[in-house]
Amino acid sequence: MEQSADREFLEYLVKALVDHPEDVKVDRKVDEMGVLLSLRVNPLDMGQVVGRQGATAKAIRSLLRIVGIKNNARVNLKIEEPEGSTRPPRGNGEGRREDRGENY
Repeated sequence: MEQSADREFLEYLVKALVDHPEDVKVDRKVDEMGVLLSLRVNPLDMGQVVGRQGATAKAIRSLLRIVGIKNNARVNLKIEEPEGSTRPPRGNGEGRREDRGENY
């Protein structure tokens, strides 16, 4: 039971933040890099989990790191992109015209 303290903590924390706690799912994988927690939430709750400019997600990751240190494990969090997401992929430098400041 001690090994899944990070998973239980993440579930408890995220369920308290979102409007659809029944849709919160956490998968836990352990490998040579440490523990990877994959989080899935209702697409309507993504904004609450990520927060403005990623502030909430960053805070959750910091708390998980502390839980991991307590249990001698490196804990990483991956927030899964919801099905049918309309957000453009990151890092390609291309967006909608209005995002790039171009005129029609």
